[in-house]
Amino acid sequence: MKGNEKEVGDRTDLSDAPVVFADVEAAAGRLAGQSHRTPVLTSRTVDERAGGARVFFKCENFQRTGSFKFRGAYNALSLLSEGQKERGVVAYSSGNHAQAVALAGRLLGVHATIVMPEDAPEVKLAATRGYGVEVVTYDRFREKREEVGGAIARERGLALVPPYDHPDVVAGQGTAAKELFEEVGELDLLLVCCGGGGLLSGSALSARALSPGCRVVGVEPEKADDATRSFRTGTLHRIENPDTIADGVRTPSLGEVNFPLVLRHVDEMTTVSEEGILRSMRLIWERMKIVVEPTGALAAAALLERAVEAEPGSRVGVIISGGNVDLGRATGMLAPRY
Repeated sequence: MKGNEKEVGDRTDLSDAPVVFADVEAAAGRLAGQSHRTPVLTSRTVDERAGGARVFFKCENFQRTGSFKFRGAYNALSLLSEGQKERGVVAYSSGNHAQAVALAGRLLGVHATIVMPEDAPEVKLAATRGYGVEVVTYDRFREKREEVGGAIARERGLALVPPYDHPDVVAGQGTAAKELFEEVGELDLLLVCCGGGGLLSGSALSARALSPGCRVVGVEPEKADDATRSFRTGTLHRIENPDTIADGVRTPSLGEVNFPLVLRHVDEMTTVSEEGILRSMRLIWERMKIVVEPTGALAAAALLERAVEAEPGSRVGVIISGGNVDLGRATGMLAPRY
C-alpha cells in the first residue's frame, strides 16, 4: 500500500505515551454521575460455544446514547477551555460518536455541529438530530469527513472533537474496561472491537493496570482489516470506505494517538467475516435478549467464530460496544440463516 503507510517506533518505549492509566482514572472521576455504569451479563449458551470458558459481556449498548462513545465525548468536552466551550465544537461520525458529542454538548452547555455521512443509519441520524444539534451530511464516496469537519472548524472557529484520535477521548473510552475489571476481577482474555482504536487502546491501558496477565485482542471485520495489517507490520495502513455491515468501524485507519498505544499494549489483532458478525449478532439477540448493532457484536464474533480460542475454564471479557441498530435494516440482515 505504497503512499498509504506510515512507520512508527518500537512497541516498548513508554516515555512519550500520549495516554496513561492515570488519565483513565481521572476520566472516570469526571464521568461519575454522568455516564451509566453499564451491566455485565453472562450466558451459559455462549460459555458452551466458547469451549467451556467463562464469558463476561460488558454491555455498552446500555450506555447513554446507546454506545461507549459517550464516555470519550463527555471527557473530551469537559476538558475544553471556557472559550472553546463558548464557541462550540464540531465532530464527524457515522453515528455513535455523533450522538455522544450531541448529548455531552447539551449536558455541558456546548453547541455542537455534527458531520455525518448521507447514508448513515437513519436511526443514528434521527437520534443525533433529536439532541438539537446541527447535522451536516456529506457523500462518503466523494468527500472525506476529516476534511469536511476540519473546514467547518476553521471557518467557524470551533474546537474539533475527533471520534478516536484524541488523548481525552481514549482516556474516556478506557473507563468501560476499567469498570469491567473492577466488577469481575482479573481476566485471561479481553476482546474489543476496533475501528479507529479509541476503545481498544483505552481498554488495553485498563487491562495492563488492573489485570496484567490478561491477553488483549482487537477485532475487525475482514473487509476492514487496516488495523490488523498495521499491527502486524508496524506500519500504518489505510482503507477508504471499507464495505462492511459494521458501520461503526468504517474508519480509514488507526489514529496517530491510538496506533502507538495499540502497538504497545495490545497482544493480538484478528478479523471476522461478515457472515460471522451476523451469526453472532443473531445469537446475542436470541439468547441474551439484548439488542446489539453489527459493530457491537464484533468482539463476540471473534470468540463464537473461533477466530480466537479460549481455554476451557478461562475467564474472558467481551465488550459489546453499542446497540444503535436500524431495526428495518437489521431484520433484513438477520432474515437469512447463515
